[in-house]
This record gives sequence, C-alpha cells and structure tokens, in this order.
Amino acid sequence: MSETYRDAASQSADTQLEINPVFARPGEATSLPKFKMPEDMMAGETAYQIVHDEAMLDGNSRLNLATFVSTWMDENAQKIYAETADKNMIDKDEYPATAAIEDRCWRILADLWNVPDTEDTIGTSTVGSSEACMLGGLALKRLWQEKRKAEGKSTEKPNLILSAGVQVVWEKFCNYWDVEARYVPVTEEHLVLDGFELEKYVDENTIGVVAILGQTYTGLYEPVKEIAAKLDEIQASTGLDVKIHVDGASGAMVAPFCQPELEWDFKIDRVNSISTSGHKYGLVYPGVGWVVWRNKAVCPESLIFHVSYLGGDMPTLALNFSRPGAQVLLQYYQFLRLGREGYRAVQQGSIDVATYLSSEIGKMGQFTLVSRGDTIPVFAWKLNPGDRNWDLYDLADRLRMRGWQVPAYPMPDNLSDMVVQRIVVRLGLSRDLAGLLLDAIKEEVDFLENLDAPIPRERPRTNFTH
Repeated sequence: MSETYRDAASQSADTQLEINPVFARPGEATSLPKFKMPEDMMAGETAYQIVHDEAMLDGNSRLNLATFVSTWMDENAQKIYAETADKNMIDKDEYPATAAIEDRCWRILADLWNVPDTEDTIGTSTVGSSEACMLGGLALKRLWQEKRKAEGKSTEKPNLILSAGVQVVWEKFCNYWDVEARYVPVTEEHLVLDGFELEKYVDENTIGVVAILGQTYTGLYEPVKEIAAKLDEIQASTGLDVKIHVDGASGAMVAPFCQPELEWDFKIDRVNSISTSGHKYGLVYPGVGWVVWRNKAVCPESLIFHVSYLGGDMPTLALNFSRPGAQVLLQYYQFLRLGREGYRAVQQGSIDVATYLSSEIGKMGQFTLVSRGDTIPVFAWKLNPGDRNWDLYDLADRLRMRGWQVPAYPMPDNLSDMVVQRIVVRLGLSRDLAGLLLDAIKEEVDFLENLDAPIPRERPRTNFTH
C-alpha cells in the first residue's frame, strides 16, 4: 500500500470516527459480512466496539460453574499477561528467560509431587492438561514398544486401561495413536477405578493404567495407592509390570496442599508420570498444562526432538510447536505470589465453599449427593425418585436464565440412566456468591415443584462441560 493511500485511508477512518458518534458508525449502525473479509478499512475503535459487543453476549465466566478453567486472576497477573502476550514458548533462543522460568516451574512441580531424584527427572509445559496427558500416554506406549522389540515380540494391539469416567482426551489419545481403550465400568458400588477386577483387563499388551485424581463427572479421587497395590498383585501372579500415569488435571494442584497425607504421587513406585492443568487449580488463565516423569529413563529419548530454529538448538517435548509463553510466566507468578501456604488457603477456601453448598443442597428433600466436594472442590447430586413434572435438565435451564451455568448430564456407561448435576467451585466464587446461587437453586426448585404439567423439551440434552 502506498504512503499516500495509507494516509488517505487513515484520514478517512479518522474523519468517520469524528463525524459519526458511537453506535452510528459504519459497521455498528450497518451490517457487515460475517464470513467474508470486508473490502474497506475501519477505525480501530469501531472494530473494537464490534468485537467487544459480540463477546459481551457470552455468559458471565464467573457464574460458569460448569468449567474447571480459571476465570479470575489479580491485577498484577493481568499486567504480566498484557506485557508478555507476544512471547512464543517454542523460541527458547529468543526468550531464554521465559525458557528458564518454564524449567523452574516443572521442577517446582516435580518437588511438590515427591519425585525421587530432582536431578534425574524431566518435564515440560504444554498448552493444557490434554496435551500433557497425550505426552504421558505416548511415553507409556513407546516404553512398551521398546520393551517388546527388545524381547522379539509383536508391538501390535497395545491397550490402555481407563475408568469409564475419564475425560475425553483419553478417548482421543487411544483413537489418534491406535491404542485399544479398555474401559473399566463405573457402578454405584465403584464410582471410580479402584482396582476392583483390574486383573480382567490387564494383559501383555497393556501399556499402562490411567488413574484420575479428580474425576470430571463427580470430583472424586481414584485411589492411586489401591490401584498400584492391585497391579503389584497382578505382577506377582503374571509377571506383568504395568505402570501408572496419574491424570491430575485438577487434583494434582489441590491434594499436595489440602490432603498432604494422601499417597498418590511419585512416592508410589508404579507412578511413571503425572500431568496437571496450570489453568485449572494451578490458578492461571488458559492455556497451560504440565507433565513430569519420575526419571529420565521413563521418558524415552525418542520423544524429544532437536530442532535448529532461529539460530539455536531447540530440544522440544511437545505435540505443538508455537504456543503462548505468557501463561508460563503467569504460573511462575502464582508460585511466587502464593507459595505453598497461599495455594493451601485458596484451595481450602474453594473446598469450604463447595462443602457448604453440597451440605445445603443435600438437605433439600429432592436431592441425594453423589459427592461432597471435599476432594477437589467439585460435587454432584442426583434427583430422588418421585412423581415430578421436571428433572435436572429443567433445573439447569432455569438457572441458566438467571446467568448461572450448572450442567446436568448422564453418568458414563453402566450408569447412563443416572443423571447428575455438578458444581465446580473455583477461585472467584465467594461464600457470598455461593449464598446467592443457593437462593436461586431453592427458588427455581420451588417453581418447578409447583408446575402443573411437564415442561416441553427435546431429548437428549447433556449440557456437559469437562
């Protein structure tokens, strides 16, 4: 574009901005194409207002009790975010300070999770716990393949053992990397994978077992120590040595502070790797995750790429290439700002709000609690049997009309006839806000209980957010 044309276009935009008041400018007062790039330029203020107004139609993130993802950070964190939004985590040669901070962060987590030798370990940041899970799963598969090749055995048909209540990332992992998913059903007696009948699923092609520290459906912890003990028994009887990846998307950033006596991490010999979400109870805006391995031997060197990039050797352990560096800096800010005591206070505060809400909802005659929110601050309840003109989907709809997003959804296979409703308590849901939510639930339940006829609806509706 020539300087003359650029100056003219700029002057034209400025003139329009000066002449036309807000909401009467071209683009705000008239329609723009939705799926084609506009032919002409517009003032930055106009483009901003259009985007701002459309985004305003989203729900209020603070009232979204479906998501685990952080929706609040303090002003200092927001300043860091704005100042570092341009940093690319992959470019460690250009941003060596950010790279050094990334290294510090995963080493802090390795120490927090009781890695046996802080010098003989490896970890990395990711764009979220999904990528971290993928890397943990890939390491298990690669270790199994290498062992099978060394023994002269087939590397076909690997399988991974999972609870039926796992997050969808594990379905993706098995689909994308040709691994058979062996789902252990959840039942009312065994709401989580706890080692019960695990021997029915393990064979020589099993690459590992996934244990979830904070199931997304209910918030319950899967007992890693009990699963490991059952795998010890299986090894004693079959010789099969099966390792564990702990999917600690939420619980790995809660248990060390609020349940320090719980044995779930690298203290258990069978735990090869642990992943977590920095942008969940790591208390950082999306998206950042972390994965750490027990030692370098259980993270195959074949997963690490050495790339010549922008003048430097870039060892990368990731599925993505370019990705944000700002969230890594935000994670370090939170580690510095809060420390162990601060994280304990924040997470315990959320647990206190969750158990307050669950106890009050549990007192209502219409509901029975499925979990209490005393693990991660997440709990679920089900509707008691009875002759009613409404269900939990209707209650979710009524609450959404008031701005609250409280999802209702069916449990996994074998319990799919059980519909539950779930609340995720995060930093930002104060006791005062929780009281207003409780008032809304009681008012809407009272409204629904007095219906003369069922609400017209379409099925199925899951309204479920992991």
